[in-house]
Amino acid sequence: MYAGRSNTQRIHTPEGVAFTLQLAGPVTRFLAWFCDLLLIGFLTTLINFGLIVFALISLDLANAIAILAYFILSIGYGILTEWYWSGQTVGKRLLRLRVIDSQGLRLKFNQVVIRNLLRFVDSLPLTYLVGGLACFFSPRAQRVGDMAANTIVVWLPQVSEPDLAQVLSDQYNSLRDFPILCARLRQSVSHAEAEVALQALLRRDDLEPAARIELFGHLAVHFQQVLAFPQETTDGLSAEQYTRNVVDVLFNTQQS
Repeated sequence: MYAGRSNTQRIHTPEGVAFTLQLAGPVTRFLAWFCDLLLIGFLTTLINFGLIVFALISLDLANAIAILAYFILSIGYGILTEWYWSGQTVGKRLLRLRVIDSQGLRLKFNQVVIRNLLRFVDSLPLTYLVGGLACFFSPRAQRVGDMAANTIVVWLPQVSEPDLAQVLSDQYNSLRDFPILCARLRQSVSHAEAEVALQALLRRDDLEPAARIELFGHLAVHFQQVLAFPQETTDGLSAEQYTRNVVDVLFNTQQS
């Protein structure tokens, strides 16, 4: 998987598909964290304004509520946004970063919780010193929370929208007969998995025939394991056509 210090992470899926991701460095991660910190500070200020009434009743009560609110907000913000946005916070979205499982699997809720709970350890003693040092010396640029949660943070290069006309045909897509399953498929497939399938279709003509058949066979099996559609939707489809239908569902959402 990894040999020596590198700014990339090569991931092999259980189906034998390999792809390389760009790891986010300490500086970029610090900038994303600082953006999130500013947002949390702004929200905390709004809460403090709302506690003026409590301060008139009891200053100690107002201070206790303010401390509790900050603790809940600083932890809950990261958990909520990273889970809802599939590994991204506002700062990470601005810097085009994403938290993913270190093996390329779908990010789990317990991983999101662990890495955010350990954020206090990484922030010690001030300005993220522990987390910054761990990230700098880690071969995969992981802070303590990432090591415990088995996650990595990757940088998503800015790319133009894929030309779906290159890979999608006007043929009937039997998967779209089940819109609820299509929605579940989009929720269950990670960004990295979808990108692997799209790139495979874009570069399919560059592959040797045997390698092309093997690759799309692996991809089809993988997506069938992620979410099984009724058998009548796959009867008569080649592995490549099935993968094309899946990519159509994942990327061409306007038809949903």
